[in-house]
Amino acid sequence: MKFKELANRLTGISCPVFGVSWNPQETERSIARRIIIFLEPRRVLYSPYEYETVHPCIDSIVEIRNYLTAQLEHVDEKSNLNSYIRAMRSSCNKFLSKCPDREDFRYLACMNGNIDNWIFTSAIGELRGVFGVMIGQIAKAYGVDIEDDLSQIIPE
Repeated sequence: MKFKELANRLTGISCPVFGVSWNPQETERSIARRIIIFLEPRRVLYSPYEYETVHPCIDSIVEIRNYLTAQLEHVDEKSNLNSYIRAMRSSCNKFLSKCPDREDFRYLACMNGNIDNWIFTSAIGELRGVFGVMIGQIAKAYGVDIEDDLSQIIPE
């Protein structure tokens, strides 16, 4: 732990014997790392399009959105990490607006050449584009390593 991180957590020192009081706040780097670890196994972000099935993708994106929302509680609203998380969450919402979780959409989106299939495929591409940029920014800003599968979507 760096001194600056420790100093930010220190809330008091007491005497005559000796005592230290501190608040073990979570660092933004640890939150960023936790988010990346959560996203790494999400195949919807990097798996080839032909292997994706509509309903599991929608479920996964709902789960990602909910997770990102929960992480916002732990992040300073003025930080860069907050804006990265919000951009990814906004991208999830945009995807879910384009690809409703309805039986007719799920059925038609699985058929190649169908307009719903095109909407689904382009919505995933757009989502991956936003996530790639945001994940790249997080990795660069917080020094977080990313598994090879997920790193495919980070632009060069």
